[in-house]
Amino acid sequence: MVGERKLSLFGVINTLILSLVAAATLYPIVYITAISLSDTAAVVQGKVFLFPRGLNFEAYGEVLKNATIPRAYLNSVFYTALGTFVNLLFTAVAAYPLSQKGFFGRKFFMTAIVLTMFLNPGIIPTYVVVQQLGLTDSVWALVLPNAIWTMELIILKSFYENMSSQIREAALIDGASEYRILFNIVIPLSKPALASIGLFYFMGHWNSFFLPLIYLNDPDKYPLQVVLRDMLIYSAENDAGLVDRSALAPQSIKNATIVLSMIPVLLLYPFAQKYFAKGVMLGSEKG
Repeated sequence: MVGERKLSLFGVINTLILSLVAAATLYPIVYITAISLSDTAAVVQGKVFLFPRGLNFEAYGEVLKNATIPRAYLNSVFYTALGTFVNLLFTAVAAYPLSQKGFFGRKFFMTAIVLTMFLNPGIIPTYVVVQQLGLTDSVWALVLPNAIWTMELIILKSFYENMSSQIREAALIDGASEYRILFNIVIPLSKPALASIGLFYFMGHWNSFFLPLIYLNDPDKYPLQVVLRDMLIYSAENDAGLVDRSALAPQSIKNATIVLSMIPVLLLYPFAQKYFAKGVMLGSEKG
């Protein structure tokens, strides 16, 4: 009875804490959505809290009517799709040999890779390298310098190490090359792990604004996050060229843009969630 009471008390406290965390997470999303859908007078007077006051979709119309934000949106989609694909490809190719115990120099390469987490050269040497390679003002400046993230590489390597070695041995006996084993057998069996690290890669590219800000010179190539940063930081006079506000409140325009920037993440996460949870658990199993 005492144990059941303790378990019940733990369940109540756990539920309360998780509810508070969920509420703190959802409140900003609900609030900015309510602002973007509210009447201008209600927004200016500060009457909007959780629910829209005077349902109004004009802010979204103003955002989509101007060419700057839709173009930046498409840029973000392209950069994120290409970057995530390159990340997953390079990470899978690098993690596979590192997961094989017979790979010569395995410990040396893993030590060198892990050291990159602590010995970062900094932004200036990285920028000089990117500039000397002629990658500035191109999508490759955003993709190639971050083609592999160390933590994601370690996660995928651990996942490969926990896969049955008999699969690889059987494929080798059948005459399959290492490339065929990787792309035809290992990668298809690694969907949970690839989906979990792919979600991190996707979020990293979609939310990135610092790298595009320093590597891209053409405003037409800016992703959505850079345009949104300009809207949120600069005054109404400075960002007046981004959208034609007419009678709309600046807060409505900004929050409508933020809501639009969240849509891809909100659409992707429910589909990736089951793979995400499974991939993280499988990567931590032994035997």
